[in-house]
Amino acid sequence: MVTTPASAPQKRAPRIAIIGAGMSGVGMAIRLRQAGIDSFHIYERRSDLGGTWFANTYPGLACDVPSRNYQYTFAPNPDWSQLHCSGSEIWQYFDDLGEKYRLRDSASFDTEVTEARWEDGRWIVMTDRGDVAEYDFVISATGVLVRTRTPHIPGLETFAGDRFHSAEWDHSVDVAGKRIGVIGTGSTGLQLTKALAPIASSFELYQRTPQWILPWKNFTYPKVIRAIHRRWPELFKFEGRAWDQITVKPYGNAMIRDGWQRRMISGACRLHLRTIRDPELRKRFTPDYQPGCKRLVIGSGFYKLFQRDNVDLVDTAIVRIEPDGIVTADGKLHELDVLVMATGFDTQLYLRPMELIGADGTKLSQLWDSRVHGYRSVALPGFPNLFTLIGPQSPFGNQSLFGVAETQIEFAMNRIHEWTEGLFDSMSPTTDATERFNQEVRKAMPETIWVTGGCDSWYMGPDGTPTIWPWSIARHKEMLAAIDHSDWAIDRETSVNGAKSTASDRL
Repeated sequence: MVTTPASAPQKRAPRIAIIGAGMSGVGMAIRLRQAGIDSFHIYERRSDLGGTWFANTYPGLACDVPSRNYQYTFAPNPDWSQLHCSGSEIWQYFDDLGEKYRLRDSASFDTEVTEARWEDGRWIVMTDRGDVAEYDFVISATGVLVRTRTPHIPGLETFAGDRFHSAEWDHSVDVAGKRIGVIGTGSTGLQLTKALAPIASSFELYQRTPQWILPWKNFTYPKVIRAIHRRWPELFKFEGRAWDQITVKPYGNAMIRDGWQRRMISGACRLHLRTIRDPELRKRFTPDYQPGCKRLVIGSGFYKLFQRDNVDLVDTAIVRIEPDGIVTADGKLHELDVLVMATGFDTQLYLRPMELIGADGTKLSQLWDSRVHGYRSVALPGFPNLFTLIGPQSPFGNQSLFGVAETQIEFAMNRIHEWTEGLFDSMSPTTDATERFNQEVRKAMPETIWVTGGCDSWYMGPDGTPTIWPWSIARHKEMLAAIDHSDWAIDRETSVNGAKSTASDRL
């Protein structure tokens, strides 16, 4: 008599909706492909993948995080051309990965998810095109720098020249030889100043709040170095870890606690400010808050541009805009041909304006009515099988977003694998666990530079509390490395005498 071994249990194939095809959404899709899970679909409101790096195309666009640390560890690129790469090169990285992993075959572009509703043990996802589909999991990869923010200045619409937001650059406009005004002095303002001031007939930077600048020079990697990285990938990985220890880790620690890292960064910013020889101009560029309270502007060569005859800093308040230009509080009309708003994004929207409706009918708009919050940066109470990437309370103020997203992606991947094994049908963090976590966040926040630094920044939520991770990136990894079973409400289907029933418990 011949016996045959019992067949292995059949694994379930999860249906997964990924909302957003930016950095975190692309990373999630790649990890699913690598795991042999092809039953996912990406929804992207823009016409292609790449998120911020697809939408932003303004002159001088570059990343202020070293390229070695601005990539997926599971998809390294040894061919970065510079320490800090241009926006176009970063988008090319996403484009290449999209081709390699056939991501566009599993995506709907120019399609915005308007609502996702948990009903009868699955998510029903609806789009602005009228599409309706069912999924077992929803991965929110909607990003932070998405919805542009335009200042409410009287007469803005009456401007007769060319006007646009930096994230909506109009490449049909030839800016060379024009009178250009840029409103905004963050990282984008610095990059635009460096790119446009040398080619403009006149250039004015409109400053409401001075920014601290951490000096850091860019450089090009020789071809031989790139060849070495391709030949010996372990050496390339070592270099990435070295840059992490030299730059990313000290910077991250400086943001969350006082110490030598914070003093070192503060000293570098203050010394760089002293390179401005004109005492009056230096005073106008000096912030009244501590370095790091707002996101540091990183770069070099900015201050010296204001020694040019055609470049001016305008720090008198803007009163209104007329067809010919900007009128400031001193009554002066600044005549302009081109007006650029480098005024950033609404960073507190996260998933919104999409509406989520959870298991008990709770809406996301209700959950976040008074404050934006979640559980350990990856989930929301009352919304089963939903995982958030670069969502509220993520450590995006003290770490490369790639590292943050990878940690969250692996957490989601582990849960999805457990689901395929039949260990649960749905899970969401309890309200009590979420509130305990948020109490810990609030307790830790006073040690951070975002609270003690004396400024108002885009990290702040509507209630005046930063919606950001107040601890080290190492703690973020530790907290998400293993699930705390007591924090989660779990639903499983059980079978008794052939009849199915649902058991609710905590793992």
